[in-house]
Amino acid sequence: MKRLTGKIEAARIRSMETPRPPEGIVERIRALGCDTSLISDAMDDLGIGGTLPGSRYRPTIAGAGIVGPATTVRNVMSPRMSSVSTRAVEKRNGMAEMEAHNLASPGDVVVIEGVAGLSNMGGISALIAKHNGVAGAVIQGGIRDVGHSRAEGFPIWSSEINPLTGKWRIDTVEINGPVNLDGQHVRPGDLIIADDTGVCVLPPEFADEVVSRAEAQHALEARRVEAVKAGVHVADLPK
Repeated sequence: MKRLTGKIEAARIRSMETPRPPEGIVERIRALGCDTSLISDAMDDLGIGGTLPGSRYRPTIAGAGIVGPATTVRNVMSPRMSSVSTRAVEKRNGMAEMEAHNLASPGDVVVIEGVAGLSNMGGISALIAKHNGVAGAVIQGGIRDVGHSRAEGFPIWSSEINPLTGKWRIDTVEINGPVNLDGQHVRPGDLIIADDTGVCVLPPEFADEVVSRAEAQHALEARRVEAVKAGVHVADLPK
């Protein structure tokens, strides 16, 4: 049974379980190298939007690639900002992303609609996520302790890096509800694919068709690479 820490009231948790992906889909995406360009092209073919650019959501670990269902968190700036010093003295931490780490199943990706200008996840939080089997995190807003999370091998894609703590400034208002990252909606259970190029948000109901197209394109590109290396003219490359 999943155990909560008591940091957030149960009424704020939409679901204790993140929806699971279709059988075998995660493994098939891993076999493609978690290639967001391939997935994005396949989603384009089907008229499905769902990308976040790597120029804004930069990975903390170069070369990392992850795929897994989203366990979501929504943070807001505390309305009690005037009492930051009081909350700090009293150790009243309003952040509760660690509850998401506790609720997540191994292989899940924690996705946070966070607050700009401060940290929404630090090193201890990243360590707990890693220990619980979370594959990585995608965060709108800042993170800190990058050296710590990097040393633990826990990759994070975030829009900012900032040492200013969110502990006394942020309130986590919901876990496993819908979130919005720069206009991109993410539901609990949506498949998150991330690499150096960026992040794709793949609705699981389209996953099989998208991945099948990506697999076909991957095979074609492999043939083209071999042809180029063999000196084949561009006009004669496999189509």
